Amino acid sequence: MTTQSTSSPTPALARRAPRPAPLGPVLRYGLHHLAPPLVLLAGLLLLWELLCSGSNAALPAPSQVLSDTWELITDPFYNNGGNDVGMAWQILASLERVAYGYSLAVVAGVGLGVLVGQSTWAMRGLDPIFQVLRTVPPLAWLPISLAGFQDSSPSAIFVIFITSIWPIIINTSVGVRNIPEDYRNVARVLRLNGLEYFTRIMLPAAAPYIFSGLRIGVGLSWLAIVAAEMLIGGVGIGFFIWDAWNASLISDIVLALIYVGLVGFILDRIVAVFGQWISRGTSAA
Repeated sequence: MTTQSTSSPTPALARRAPRPAPLGPVLRYGLHHLAPPLVLLAGLLLLWELLCSGSNAALPAPSQVLSDTWELITDPFYNNGGNDVGMAWQILASLERVAYGYSLAVVAGVGLGVLVGQSTWAMRGLDPIFQVLRTVPPLAWLPISLAGFQDSSPSAIFVIFITSIWPIIINTSVGVRNIPEDYRNVARVLRLNGLEYFTRIMLPAAAPYIFSGLRIGVGLSWLAIVAAEMLIGGVGIGFFIWDAWNASLISDIVLALIYVGLVGFILDRIVAVFGQWISRGTSAA
């Protein structure tokens, strides 16, 4: 009589147990990049709700802000004439002023930055002036601009220009001065003219520095226009905040601040992505 013995799985077979399927790229990106800020945001909103839900709270809770501003959120494009327009029109009016002032600052700032970076004489003559002027607060320029332009809209554009130009000049000049000497030697060997040297050598090499200044400049532009519009009036997100304060509409102010932060973040991301494209994948941060 023979007996059959049942053998247990060998260690090799045990190690071949099926592995769990790897996370998909979308889920992995969500866990690594989206989940942390969302969890932190939820915690901050919960804390805000707990602190401001009492009857004696000075600020509205998130639930109250949502209920008070629901019409502004759901109908951002209403237009009742004058300054009584939706949040979308307020933001677009501010963005239009920022586009004009920031564009002028980019053209002038990059040009002056290249000049200061290329010429030692220009750096010695202009850099002290730039260092003094850049310390002047943005709103301190508003009375001068109003006296010079006699109009609120170009005055606000000038405030944006004069606020955002300094980091563009400084970062561009630093980037130009830090171009490797080998690149300059190649340009001499190839006998590149000024335009070819700028587009093929200077711009790619200094792009990370330039776009660092552009990112700082666009943030300062958005900060400056919100502050300037509180004083000049008219349609704009800054005047909307000031008008809501005069009417004691604190929930409207909170909503406007959220929109201001989101728009500022989007502007920064746009400049950063454009900078990465220009510098051929080199980080502009």
